[in-house]
Amino acid sequence: MLVSTFTPALLDEAVARFRARHETGRLAAALVAGSGITLQAPGWEPAVEVPYPEVFPFEIRHLAGHTPTVTLWRRGEQGILAFNGRFHLYQGYSAPEVAAIPRLAGLLGCPVYVATNAVGCLDPTARPGNLVIVRDHINLQAANPLSGEWLRWREPLFPDMTVAYDPELRQLAADLAAKAGFRVGEGVYCGLLGPSYETPAEIRMLATLGGTVVGMSTVQEVIAARHLGMRVLVLSLVTNLAAGIAPEPLTHTEVMEAGAAARPRLTTLIGGLLEALACPGP
Repeated sequence: MLVSTFTPALLDEAVARFRARHETGRLAAALVAGSGITLQAPGWEPAVEVPYPEVFPFEIRHLAGHTPTVTLWRRGEQGILAFNGRFHLYQGYSAPEVAAIPRLAGLLGCPVYVATNAVGCLDPTARPGNLVIVRDHINLQAANPLSGEWLRWREPLFPDMTVAYDPELRQLAADLAAKAGFRVGEGVYCGLLGPSYETPAEIRMLATLGGTVVGMSTVQEVIAARHLGMRVLVLSLVTNLAAGIAPEPLTHTEVMEAGAAARPRLTTLIGGLLEALACPGP
């Protein structure tokens, strides 16, 4: 039954239900698809694809460019969880609901959280299809998934975010991205609420603050994943130059087109990551 308030008790029930219904194997990682991005796991077999309404006990809202399912990929005794769409604050989800994906993955045993997203870039020399590996973020969404009753859910009460984005995973991803054909660099992700795109004045502010790319997702997930001790890697696909930098108006269509164009390179990159992250055999 759908509920309006997502509580720790309901999360525990969702985890237990998923574990009872699906043989996950030894989970190596959780992957999350950004807008217009399709995730594949080369060398792995899709065991089952589960609709989100069967996983999460709250209303699932449709959003173009996001498929509301989670795919369990298997290779022998190992498993990968690929979440084919994410939740956003601007859709009306609460911060704990947005963070339900990494919390489910972490409680099921995923040690690594790999999130992809589509972003606007503040660097005028960037081009659609470039990849930015996130090294830090600025949370401007006026929300935190650890607040309220989730503050009492589990320790640590005040998790450190100094190194939220794993340095070893960032270096591995940079090497693999270059081999896959991406123009790649590191940067700071600015998370805004949305759903309107930013104004040119807001983009100038973000650049002054040290931002590199801007989007409407991800930071709630990262906070929740790090709270559970997961190693985090975030890959930002540049789909457009930010407002005031690009000469033309911003549209969701260009986001979808950039994701489709980058699919072969992303598949190669994700395949390399999974080889490095896969649990060692018995």
